[in-house]
Amino acid sequence: MSKPLVVVESPTKIKTLQKVLGKNYKIAATVGHIKDLPQNEMGIDIDKGFQPEYKTIPNKQKVITALKKAAGESTDIYLAPDPDREGEAIAWHTAEVLNKKGRHFHRVLFHELTDKAIRKAMASPENLDKNRYEAQRTRRILDRLVGYQVSPLLWRKVRSGLSAGRVQSVALRIICEREREIQAFEPTEYWSITAHLKGDNPPPFFAKLVAKDGKKITIKDKTAADTILEELSHVEMNVDKVQKKTVKRNPPPPFTTSKLQQDAIRKLKFSAKKTMMVAQQLYEGIELQDGEPVGLITYMRTDSVRISEESTVEARDYILHKFGEDYALKKPRFFKNPKKAQDAHEAIRPTSVFHTPESVAPYLNRDQLSLYKLIWKRFVACQTAQALINQVTISIIGGPYRFTASGSSIRFPGFLIVYQGEKQKDTDQKEQLPDLQEKTVLKVIGFDPMQHFTQPSPRFTEASLVKELEENGIGRPSTYATILSTIRDKGYVELEKGHFKPSELGFIVNDLLVQSFPNIFSVDFTSGMENNLDRLEADEVKALEVLSAFYDTFRKNLDDAAEKMLSVKGVGVPTDLKCPKCGSRLHVKVGKNGPFLACSGYPECNYTRDYQRDEKGNIQPVEQPKEEPTDTICEKCGRPMVKKMGRFGPFLACSGYPECKHTQSLSPRETGKATGVKCPVEGCDGELIERRSKRGKIFYGCSRFPQCKFAVWDKPIDEKCPQCGAQYMLEKTTKKEGTYLVCPDRKCGYRKYPES
Repeated sequence: MSKPLVVVESPTKIKTLQKVLGKNYKIAATVGHIKDLPQNEMGIDIDKGFQPEYKTIPNKQKVITALKKAAGESTDIYLAPDPDREGEAIAWHTAEVLNKKGRHFHRVLFHELTDKAIRKAMASPENLDKNRYEAQRTRRILDRLVGYQVSPLLWRKVRSGLSAGRVQSVALRIICEREREIQAFEPTEYWSITAHLKGDNPPPFFAKLVAKDGKKITIKDKTAADTILEELSHVEMNVDKVQKKTVKRNPPPPFTTSKLQQDAIRKLKFSAKKTMMVAQQLYEGIELQDGEPVGLITYMRTDSVRISEESTVEARDYILHKFGEDYALKKPRFFKNPKKAQDAHEAIRPTSVFHTPESVAPYLNRDQLSLYKLIWKRFVACQTAQALINQVTISIIGGPYRFTASGSSIRFPGFLIVYQGEKQKDTDQKEQLPDLQEKTVLKVIGFDPMQHFTQPSPRFTEASLVKELEENGIGRPSTYATILSTIRDKGYVELEKGHFKPSELGFIVNDLLVQSFPNIFSVDFTSGMENNLDRLEADEVKALEVLSAFYDTFRKNLDDAAEKMLSVKGVGVPTDLKCPKCGSRLHVKVGKNGPFLACSGYPECNYTRDYQRDEKGNIQPVEQPKEEPTDTICEKCGRPMVKKMGRFGPFLACSGYPECKHTQSLSPRETGKATGVKCPVEGCDGELIERRSKRGKIFYGCSRFPQCKFAVWDKPIDEKCPQCGAQYMLEKTTKKEGTYLVCPDRKCGYRKYPES
């Protein structure tokens, strides 16, 4: 009798599972999705109830052949792709290609890759979840309807190669609207006054002016501040009230996907994409001291804070042994999920708290260890006793004015001994106040008036954007990394000092989409659609209802946009500026090198200029620098070359233009971003850094250029190939397979799919 076959997504799981299941099972991998909508057509029959046409993904035929061979005469197939909607779709498609008479399919959900969890899941398989698959398929149809019908509009109206997405375009809108808030913001002046005081006992301390005659005080300008200071110079300062209390502080819950991304971005400087890639590695299995792979964390795509009772018992045993009885809980601490959270999986936690960061450190690389520490500490902290914080607030009276001073100290650290989150800063660092009694007269050392201005809301960082998307119900935590990568890769936004700033192209695309599709690309509509997908999975609504309701509005918008959307390629976007040559209005147009100003009187007037925006968003033409003569001779016509400045830096151009249009690149333009990967050329001590080609395309070259001319188009990743030992991997992204890592040695051919 043929052995049962277990089918997983990622090949890296095979070794972990084989260790547990032994020789009684065959194990094979789909290496991600094996079927999808066709690549060069929409693949959805709208008139037949939005019927999708799934096809085998190009280059996956070999995988399917291998799956069929592995299945052989097996009567039982255990489908074990990841326990989420994407995994469910892979399971259904795998069942379709392996279906034959007398064969039975079982759905297995591995929430963690440990011996006990694997055996338990295999012992209690489930049926394929049709509702979960319908939710994934409906999302895929929605995304295809938008992407394949709106993107071509942008190609015609703006520039080829652009894209719109049902969720990514909303993320772009959020960033653009925040930028316009910043541009429109008018700062308001205000002042503060701080008193430097001293009591009978040290230390001296500071107190802030907060009220006058019992009402909150606002100091508008220097004149008002000077008046108050004059009055304060004649009054006695004395202690009115001293309030002392002990505050109990609870630990945060264990990580969900979005909270893990936010913490990793803030504390480790990881991107959301890198966070998910490293978490995938920890989930799939790390070879520890016995050489056998062990899954170190539970499944990393979840918005639930639920944890098993078994894990809390193990955590209590560890805490009791490590920190003592005062730190251990008598009863486990459980956390309540928010209303919108799906509860299919536990929170992200270590599969065993006894796999301490110290014990597994020799087997993890730097990134894996850093992320594992975060996950391990946050989980242990959630089962550790409350922290007790002593807080002191002193109220001080000086005539009609009231000042306050506050300080705190840790009475009992509790969970703070393990983990401090964004809101759990070390309160020991706060000001220490002297022991004061009420009615004590204080000595005034001085007053410190300070001018301030109100500040606009800050630009989004990766962490704050992830938080914004989560709070507004935009997308799912598992998609945030892809969303953030896409809007950057398309050139819609730039990361400026760690903050997202829309590019000119981003503004243009966003404005056109919002004008033509005001509801489809709104926060509320997109959030409502995510709720509908959740309801679909819960069998509360049917797919056809969701799709029909969406498409009625979308079709009308699409028809109007095809006719009325402004062509930035042709007419351009009008500005308030006039052409200095002919007086006609200047328009913003988009060419192959990006947006530029052009006279609306073209072709009679050929005035064009690059432009930039001031802090208020106003367009300012950038005057072209004068051409610099050089000693270089044009290799095509023999005329002298001149040095010019282009969008991507200086270059050489033939002085015989327009008769001769030959140009020559100068040294590649460095972006200043290091990859952390050493140059693989033997004997070279350079490092691979990000550069930009003459046409603006990103590539990666040796820092010792021109002495070393090694370069690759794909991003190098500081991770060894587990198959051949190559010192680095390459990060690739394709439409069908998403983002994955590949060995630079083509003979090796190893691939790793971080999103599988």
